[in-house]
Amino acid sequence: MAALSGFDIDAPRWDQFTFMGRLKHFFNITDCRTVLLSDSKLDEAKALVESCRAGSVPPGTTVEQLHYAKKLYDSAFHPDTGDRMNLIGRMSFQVPGGMALTGFMLQFYRTVPAVVFWQWVNQSFNALVNYTNRNAASPITPKQIVVAYTTATSTALATAVGLNLYTKKAPPLVGRWVPFVAVAAANCVNIPMMRQQEILNGIAVTDENGNMLGHSRKAAAKGITQVVISRITMSAPGMIILPIIMQRLEKYRFMQKITFLHAPLQMMMVGVFLIVMVPASCSLFPQRCSLAVAKLEPELRESIISQYGDTVKYVYFNKGL
Repeated sequence: MAALSGFDIDAPRWDQFTFMGRLKHFFNITDCRTVLLSDSKLDEAKALVESCRAGSVPPGTTVEQLHYAKKLYDSAFHPDTGDRMNLIGRMSFQVPGGMALTGFMLQFYRTVPAVVFWQWVNQSFNALVNYTNRNAASPITPKQIVVAYTTATSTALATAVGLNLYTKKAPPLVGRWVPFVAVAAANCVNIPMMRQQEILNGIAVTDENGNMLGHSRKAAAKGITQVVISRITMSAPGMIILPIIMQRLEKYRFMQKITFLHAPLQMMMVGVFLIVMVPASCSLFPQRCSLAVAKLEPELRESIISQYGDTVKYVYFNKGL
């Protein structure tokens, strides 16, 4: 127990102010093996984390066990509410879920029905991920969820089908890139729409010590923009580079004999990309985002200055994932 004296389970194991520190953190919590664990195992990890926070660590507990429990807690429980997130919406499910959907989108892009079906499935998956990883301090109504889902899906379908028809006479490689353009366009709509409450009413901001200061729309805009960039970056290498690889491989006779294996092959290669890109894209920006008080809305800025003077230089908020 002496080794655990003063142990802070919420303190990051790696420096979150550096990209490499964040990368190690997200490699840890996006480990896709955690999706195989039972709810009871996850609840045990949560109980251990909460007991550590309360200062009552069970006898015989090691630092390694606490780190592992925190890994499971961060991978499966929402940082704002502490509730267990649905399995499909967790970032640790991005590799198996993303590799399957991206592989199918890249393989079945030639016909309009296939494009419509796989873009619809992908946007349904994305909507669930975006809702699961939202900033839960800003609630969203069922009506807003339906509007966000419908708008994003319509955008993806319109982009994919329109470009699919437009590029019929273009070089084959151009057609292979259509799914990425559709996914990128939909992300620009899906995420802001799913988090529209934050844009309309502001996101909760605190000082460095976690004291609530108010709600800021500008902070929400910054956080959501960073999430959109991260999500597009997550899919970009697999959906841009892989079509080039497949375009060249399909020229070989052995590949022309095993067309039935093209989809599984693309899924496997997408998985390789995502194993790196999921944690890398999540690491582009700090999870605990900051914004200078000078850049806040005038009313919020004046409120902070009137209460704290010049002691508060920055506000902090959870940008979501």
